[in-house]
Order: sequence, then C-alpha cells, then structure tokens
Amino acid sequence: MLVLHIATSVGWLGVVAASVALAGLAITTDDPRSVAAVYLILEPLGWTLLVPFGLASLVTGVTQSLITVWGLVRHYWVLIKLLLNLFAVAVLLLYMRTLEVLADAGRAALNDGLPMPANASPLIHAAGAVVLLLVAVVLSVYKPRGLTPVGSRAG
Repeated sequence: MLVLHIATSVGWLGVVAASVALAGLAITTDDPRSVAAVYLILEPLGWTLLVPFGLASLVTGVTQSLITVWGLVRHYWVLIKLLLNLFAVAVLLLYMRTLEVLADAGRAALNDGLPMPANASPLIHAAGAVVLLLVAVVLSVYKPRGLTPVGSRAG
C-alpha cells in the first residue's frame, strides 16, 4: 500500500509539473495557435491523469494511514497531509470546469481562425498545486512530531 501511495502521489506531482510547463508555454508564446493548443491539451490531461492520480493519492493515503500505527488523525503531520490532499482534490475538481471552458474557447479559436488570448489562471493553479504537493512530500519525509488531541488520548 505504501508503494502504491508513493507511486500515485509522485505521478500526481509529475503531471502537475507538466501542467506548469504547458501553462507557462501558453503565457510566454506569441503564437495564438499554440495558446489554444495548450488549453486543448490541459483539459484531457486533467481528466485522464490529474483527477485519477489525485483521487488515487487520497484513497491510498487514507488506507495507508488506517492500516499503520500512524492513524488518520493521531499525528498532526498525517492530518495536515489529509487536509492538503482533500483541499487539492476539491480545487482540482472545481477547476476542471475552467479547463473545459478554456478548451472550448481554444477549439473555437482554432476553428474560426481567431486569436486565443493567454490566461494566467492555469499557471497560477498548477504552481500552487506544486507547492502544496511539495509540502506534503516534506511532511512525509520528516514526519514532524506531535500528536493531535485524539492521538494523545489514544496514548
């Protein structure tokens, strides 16, 4: 289970890093067709990789915590990771609608030969996700001490 959790979490981080690269291309290129193409790529990338990896990381993390001595809410670092993961998955699921709108706009721009303006939102969201996921990695590696009130009572 630990290997599966690490694999899904690293996969999620890798796809987020690729999203940063693509979103960065969209706001730095002078070619409006490239901007449109990036948005056409980001939407299926989200549904086929980001969402499944995010959900898999959440499920494997919860499962891992429940079958080990760490527990789901005994240690602050585990609880913080859980909250970070829940927040990240929720934002991702909500943000997928924005990626769908950008992809539709990109499709329309390419079909009609219209310029596609760049949007910084995908880059900002992907960069934020990288930071959040790296915080989770640091917590996993260093496992800072500290029991929650639930953990203190459990002894």
